[in-house]
Amino acid sequence: MLDTTTRTIFSEEHAIFRDSVRKLFDRALLPHLDDHERDGIVERDFWRQCGAAGLLCPTVDPAYGGPGLDFTYNAIVQEELSYAGSHAGLIIQNDITADYIQAYGSEAQKQRYLPKMVAGDCITAIAMTEPSAGSDLKAIRTHARRDGTDYVINGSKIYITNGCNADLVILAAKTDTARGAGGMSLFLVETDTPGFTRGRKLDKIGQRSGDTAELFFADMRVPADSLLGTENEAFSYLLTQLAQERLSVAVTAQAAAQRAFDEALAFTKGRQAFGQRIFDFQNTRFVLAGLKTELQVGWAHLDWAIARHVAGKLDAAAASAAKLWHTELQGRVVDAALQLHGGAGYMNEYMIARLYRDARVTRIYGGTSEIMKEVIGRSL
Repeated sequence: MLDTTTRTIFSEEHAIFRDSVRKLFDRALLPHLDDHERDGIVERDFWRQCGAAGLLCPTVDPAYGGPGLDFTYNAIVQEELSYAGSHAGLIIQNDITADYIQAYGSEAQKQRYLPKMVAGDCITAIAMTEPSAGSDLKAIRTHARRDGTDYVINGSKIYITNGCNADLVILAAKTDTARGAGGMSLFLVETDTPGFTRGRKLDKIGQRSGDTAELFFADMRVPADSLLGTENEAFSYLLTQLAQERLSVAVTAQAAAQRAFDEALAFTKGRQAFGQRIFDFQNTRFVLAGLKTELQVGWAHLDWAIARHVAGKLDAAAASAAKLWHTELQGRVVDAALQLHGGAGYMNEYMIARLYRDARVTRIYGGTSEIMKEVIGRSL
């Protein structure tokens, strides 16, 4: 169990909420982790159970069926999900797509989608990355052309989390190719729209329990009121929302790092070599002591970053620094924790093997570590 006794930002109400998250996960998630890992997808019923338990879209306004809470509740869901070793795509719905729709959607769009997202009846994805455009979003080639009362969209996306399960996709497309980054727009696309097709479910190194897909759009016609916000303003929207997305990744990285440490601590105390516990060797204790120290610093920093974000003061550089530091920490911790498992750490039956595989991509998605350094460097 994730120890939160030394945390500084949570109240008794948060503790009650966290307990409800743990109870739901104990019942509906943990018994199925291996199935999700094998199948590469989480069943839709889990989403509905999360909705019924109040775990989806905590920040959505009560006018649209949400509880109207702040990001601290999102963080609790993400910490517990990551510590459990699951990559069900709740982070996309809770921390990204719900906020885009609530911030930029029309009243009709909010009424149409947010209540179903809160209930778990509508699973969402956000589609930005393309085969030739990752961190450099202005290089996307998916194009939307106005045709009377519709837009006609052609293009493709790749590495889309929730891409297989999604009922609704927030799609980034060029609406004015002459304007570069200033010519991008966002569209709300229902996945049963003619011209929308899903490609293969992608075969990943890790995070296998979360479905990731290719998406294709061939003369896909959507009504003009599918435009999310104002035409050609998508890049500014993306920049505004990236701070929360990157903080979310930092949250998951810190919780996963803690789980890796806890796994190593338990293993070394239970395994013997040369007539004594592995834990009793000085080197083992020193390694664990170093990791414990880094994790302690990490939790303090994460609480600072979450509190600053809730207060509306977490800027792009600070959010990028949080993602950079916590994901790099995750990489160091899982590597050391696997080493302390010895040969057992290389066996998939041990949780540390899954944690090790799952960790690598956090330094890539949401902006690579190198891009994070560039963002921070520009602020100096």
